[in-house]
Amino acid sequence: MKTLAYSAAAIALFAAAPALAQEDCGEVSITEMNWASASIVTNVANFILTQGYGCDVSVVPSDTVPAITSLVENGEPDIVTELWTNSTGDAYARLVEEGRVQEIGTILDPGGIEGWWVPAYLVEEHPELADVEGVLANPDLVGGRFHNCPEGWGCRISNDNLTEAFGVAEAGIEIFNHGSGETLATSLASAYEAEEPWFGYYWSPTALLGSYDMVSVDMGPYNEEEFRKATQPDSENVGRSSFPASPVKTAVVADFAEAHPAIADFLSKMTYPTSTMSEIVAWMDENSASAEEGAVYFLTNYQDVWGAWLDEGATQRLQSVLNQQG
Repeated sequence: MKTLAYSAAAIALFAAAPALAQEDCGEVSITEMNWASASIVTNVANFILTQGYGCDVSVVPSDTVPAITSLVENGEPDIVTELWTNSTGDAYARLVEEGRVQEIGTILDPGGIEGWWVPAYLVEEHPELADVEGVLANPDLVGGRFHNCPEGWGCRISNDNLTEAFGVAEAGIEIFNHGSGETLATSLASAYEAEEPWFGYYWSPTALLGSYDMVSVDMGPYNEEEFRKATQPDSENVGRSSFPASPVKTAVVADFAEAHPAIADFLSKMTYPTSTMSEIVAWMDENSASAEEGAVYFLTNYQDVWGAWLDEGATQRLQSVLNQQG
């Protein structure tokens, strides 16, 4: 459960005066994308940059397209965190090719995870459900229904094509198209709490996959060409493929990276296991916690993760601040 200690620590830590670094890094601008995991990333980075490297950090609320547009037009912000590069388009690719932006870190390892899932308790009772062929051969064991994405989501296109490629409907499994992300999430949570069958699409990092033990159904090998076709709305005769992990990166303006090699080194190492991020988002959801409180929860409980990101001086300064507030 969330305690007042995390709230108090968040207030104290984020209001604390910057620790004295060997060389102050000056002003730094960093994005805060408008989803939970990205807010955690930004708040953790803000704290480390301020207390570990003596930076004067300004946080820029943003989203993927506005962030790329700002980089193209203004060459800022300095740091763009949690950038899902499979949705950045040609403008971002040109920035990297032209050397104006450096893609220096992998925020999520192995990346954003998409796929078809069943609850672990079903697989424990029926091991064949860990494989897509086992699911297709036993529609009743998964409730006879595939829970699909809402209209307008990118995953709706890929799922519509892939369910046809795998013959899901032909196997006797109804394709149920949810009207919203909320009803998709509710269907999974309700089934899990009641230990009932559930089969459908979901992704990580998310609070649900951090809270519930789900098994990613083995859909066979990833086929780049077939999956590319699956993402296009007018494709025909799409073949089978699993979902690839979506690359999730940290991008930095090249001039900033060259002027601040120690910070660039930190950002290049700032990587969260995707499963760990789901755990943090789940904790926030369960405790109605803010992103700042989620950052404190991470800094307090996952030092084995962030400790590997920093040089010795930054580690000592950060630990000193945490100990003062502990």
